[in-house]
Amino acid sequence: MKIFILNPPFVKNFCRSARWAAVSRGRVQRHPDWLLLLAGMLKKHGHQVEFIDGPVAGLNQSQVVERIAASRPDMFVCHVTTPSIYNDLEYCRLIRDKLPQATTIVVGAHASALPEETLDLSREKYDSSVDAAAVGEYEWSITEAAGDPKKLGEIRGLATKSNGVFKLQFRPPEDVNELAFPAWDLIKPEDYRDAGKRFPFLTMINARGCIGSCIFCRDKHAQSPHNIRSRRVDLVVDEIKYDLELYPQLQEIMFETDNFGSVPEYTEELCKAFISSGISKRIPWSLNTRVDISLDLLPLMKEAGARMLMVGFEFGSQETLDAVNKGTTIEQARKFANRAHELGFIIHGCFMIGAPGENEATAQKTIDFAKSLPCDTVQFSGLCPYPGTPLYRWAKEKDYLIPKDWTEWVSETYEQCTLLSYPDFPSEKIDYYIDKGLKEFYLRPSQMFKMLLNIRSFADVRRKMFGLKNFLDYFKKS
Repeated sequence: MKIFILNPPFVKNFCRSARWAAVSRGRVQRHPDWLLLLAGMLKKHGHQVEFIDGPVAGLNQSQVVERIAASRPDMFVCHVTTPSIYNDLEYCRLIRDKLPQATTIVVGAHASALPEETLDLSREKYDSSVDAAAVGEYEWSITEAAGDPKKLGEIRGLATKSNGVFKLQFRPPEDVNELAFPAWDLIKPEDYRDAGKRFPFLTMINARGCIGSCIFCRDKHAQSPHNIRSRRVDLVVDEIKYDLELYPQLQEIMFETDNFGSVPEYTEELCKAFISSGISKRIPWSLNTRVDISLDLLPLMKEAGARMLMVGFEFGSQETLDAVNKGTTIEQARKFANRAHELGFIIHGCFMIGAPGENEATAQKTIDFAKSLPCDTVQFSGLCPYPGTPLYRWAKEKDYLIPKDWTEWVSETYEQCTLLSYPDFPSEKIDYYIDKGLKEFYLRPSQMFKMLLNIRSFADVRRKMFGLKNFLDYFKKS
């Protein structure tokens, strides 16, 4: 079967966290890792796959549609997001017009969180152009559908609606060791930039699931709601070797796993394998992590080649951490940051403004906390209530959610808007403290000097200039 996968063009440089994350780390073209994992699975099972990553392809709508139509696929898979749902479903309608026999399936966190609503929207506004919405980890469901698309309504993990009858059988967690390597041959690494990472880089997912229960986490609640399932160490090593053979010019691997290091025994085994295989000497790697991982792992991670830690500190007061069910403490965060700094890691701190119960005093505490830590870079984001999360349901019930329509999730310039507003802490104040945090952190002479000291190569100079340009562009628009 021939399958075409589309990540539609819409929000150029849209970062999944929020517009401020994109600004503070430099404009981000996020790697379509989940879509390429799907492509890899389909190719592994003998299907022919083509792919367009709209945010980096530089194609307009008619060019995208014509290219897909010329390919004449049997199945069309379209990624949909919350702020671009109308735009994305329009592509489904246009492809259905061109290829009425092709099976159309939508994927992504929005479709996973709101499958019936997505199908209803397709029926009401887009000529019923969507046949199914994938829920959860969709690689297995769509691979199964590609084997027999006439049985969509019988496949677990695919939601369908016909004659007013909604059908969905939830799919239990699958063995992540069965996942194929991502089909990185369908993209060029040079198309993806992030001021915090060495360029060019690729991303990797070595585990799925999360130990946390943060009320704002889209992936935990909508996309991959299961306990942590780690891939075999030998497969992770083999995938990195495959990446390096495919693209010898790579300068870094970024582990996009939600919280690297949360399974100590596995992490220790993985790091030792990086050392024994020589990967630790061949390429540095960065990772997402929490502050409550075992500090005893950090020296081994450093020896194994870990370079940068992207850390979910989130807030600077215990009351706000507790309000989002983070499950960590301020003291843990401080100990983690100090130990990581001692070992020579680059630390990128992720902070938020706008938690339930937030006020000006707690927002300033977060800013002051960020400045007190040995972070090299930071991002300040507005807390985002994605559909499917407890935060979204709570905000909608309390009428704290600003958008009344999906089109209101982004501004006229396609930047993600502030989405929450409280009686005692309105959206204007949230915006103010986000900007205040960025300015207070980055405009300190000590911080500027520290960033200059971190420059080790011409590649570092390019990254810093890339980030600086976007930092200045952001405040021009503010």
